[in-house]
Amino acid sequence: MGDKPTVAISHLGCEKNRIDTEHMLGLLVEAGYGVDSNEELADYVIVNTCSFIEAARSESVRTLVELAEDNKKIVIAGCMAQHFQQQLLEEIPEAVAVVGTGDYHKIVDVIERAQAGERVKEVSAEPTYIADETTPRYRTTTEGVAYLRIAEGCDYRCAFCIIPHLRGNQRSRTIESIVAEAKELAAQGVREIILISQITTNYGIDIYGKPSLAELLRALGKVDVPWIRMHYAYPTGLTKEVIAAIKETDNVLPYLDLPLQHSHPEILRAMNRPWQGRVNDATIEGIKNALPEAVLRTTFIVGFPGETDRHFEHLMEFVRRHEFDHVGVFTFSPEEETPAYSLPNQLPQKVMDERRTALMELQQPISWQKNQQEIGKIVDVLIEQENAQTGELIGRSTRFAPEVDGLVYVRKSANLKSSGGSIISAEKVRLGSIVRVAITDADPYDLYGDFINS
Repeated sequence: MGDKPTVAISHLGCEKNRIDTEHMLGLLVEAGYGVDSNEELADYVIVNTCSFIEAARSESVRTLVELAEDNKKIVIAGCMAQHFQQQLLEEIPEAVAVVGTGDYHKIVDVIERAQAGERVKEVSAEPTYIADETTPRYRTTTEGVAYLRIAEGCDYRCAFCIIPHLRGNQRSRTIESIVAEAKELAAQGVREIILISQITTNYGIDIYGKPSLAELLRALGKVDVPWIRMHYAYPTGLTKEVIAAIKETDNVLPYLDLPLQHSHPEILRAMNRPWQGRVNDATIEGIKNALPEAVLRTTFIVGFPGETDRHFEHLMEFVRRHEFDHVGVFTFSPEEETPAYSLPNQLPQKVMDERRTALMELQQPISWQKNQQEIGKIVDVLIEQENAQTGELIGRSTRFAPEVDGLVYVRKSANLKSSGGSIISAEKVRLGSIVRVAITDADPYDLYGDFINS
């Protein structure tokens, strides 16, 4: 590696940001740089920041300040670099470079220029780049899981969301490119591929002239990987063709992440999501009828400007009625570059926090009941962790996506009396493998069980 500096990367934010981090790592390794997980030992620390909401920015700032206090040479990348490039350079003298969301593929050049003494600002005014299967990548997920970005950016302009400002308009990869990368990941031993973009159900509109998710899913069905999971499936995009592709493609999981945000038409219109208010109930019931085994996850925003008690009760009743498997709840965060920032009738944080708590408390027994229904079943579990003290292995069934849903805890030894198969020991199971587990217990978030031989 010669006299090239050592680089560490501090990753913050979402899985889309994670993929950017993985490509930067891959490019640096390919160029001969030493990459160290220990920031203290590195010459340069790249901080891949998040700027989606205020809480994310605060975390990014804390990380930058801590590194600055340690006199580290800092490269600020990601959404916060795209958002506040000049301000960051002015306020953090230790920052030797800022790199935008559409410029991470230039990271080797950025480091070389910084080494030569230049203070680098590499931020495209409008991000247009998207990496493909030819871009080096060093995965940071567990052995059996990989995220696969099918598109970048977003053409929608939701009133609360800053993503188009940070990541540009939608740009999809071709089906051939995505399938090629999926095959590479499968060859590396990946057992679960998670498809991500800002609006997965809008995949392909920009390059094929129409939504092409159904065609993509059928093509990925020919890849030798057991699980393919989708995130960010907008309800209007779950057409009959997409539903049919899910049903007819064996390795595509009937797991649907529906970012609904709210239920009341008036709030949805204020959010600039009017199309959604007309179809939520019909779409969800249609999904349940077409895919009875579907696992439904959703997220809601409470406290949007103008949300009254009546609007909030509508949302509570919506959650009672549809009994989602998993629900995430966020309080509204006013972002300066968005229309919602200047809307009247902004709610106090206390009210927003109370509504979030109420909605989560409403969902908890629903989640508990959903998990109780898993007791007695034999399910496939992707093993991802081991408890060093107990030997217990930890993984996920198809019901659970990484980081946002629950886990399956699998005992090291058991006294299971099963009608099919014999008990196997945890010592024989390697991380990244999919095993059969008999579910014996459940709580509102997690499942518990014993290994069996298939």
